[in-house]
Amino acid sequence: MTVSLTPAAARHVEKSLAKRGSGIGLRLAVKTSGCSGFAYALEFVDATKPDDQCFETHGVKVIVDPLSLGMLAGTELDFVREGLNEGFKFNNPNAKANCGCGESFAV
Repeated sequence: MTVSLTPAAARHVEKSLAKRGSGIGLRLAVKTSGCSGFAYALEFVDATKPDDQCFETHGVKVIVDPLSLGMLAGTELDFVREGLNEGFKFNNPNAKANCGCGESFAV
């Protein structure tokens, strides 16, 4: 069970952490919300918790809590630009349905 970043996502996280001036990586979690039942939550991490799972891709750490890991296992996080918009895209093999905004999903 892993969570990974594309090279574009890793570069974006590295730049954001450098601009922020601190942090060891990016936390990816799931919360109950959104049109489809669950929403992705992202935040920069300064320290891990004892039960966190840590995955490193392209030199960048992605930290996931054990409750979220079941819904995120195998997920690849990409950073895409589409026209004037840019943001993270979640390629989650566990998602059975996604809402139109791409921010929430159902399992």
